[in-house]
Amino acid sequence: MLPAWVKIWMALILVPVNLTSLFFLGEPKGAWIAFLACIGMLANAPVLLHQRGFTKALSIPHLIPWTLLVVWILVARPAAGGAYDTYLTVLLIVNAISLLFDYPDTYTWLRSRSR
Repeated sequence: MLPAWVKIWMALILVPVNLTSLFFLGEPKGAWIAFLACIGMLANAPVLLHQRGFTKALSIPHLIPWTLLVVWILVARPAAGGAYDTYLTVLLIVNAISLLFDYPDTYTWLRSRSR
């Protein structure tokens, strides 16, 4: 099971920041950003049900979409101004922090399954 602070991070920061992408659908590349931001979370639903709770396996669905999203914002950031520009920065930081935990958590979870 995941520690309480991780659940709080997910509930109060990670999920809200990624869902906020839906407010920027009309911005340049907004639909793609929303897709990548939300697909990692949506893919967690079956993992959450299968694992019967919050485990390190929840990190796996984030890896591909959020890595693509972070790299995209870093190297091909859409033209943005105002709130959208600020949002892209927040999204980049939040998902990069998440990935810093997701890669080791995935490795740990996969190793625990191979024993």
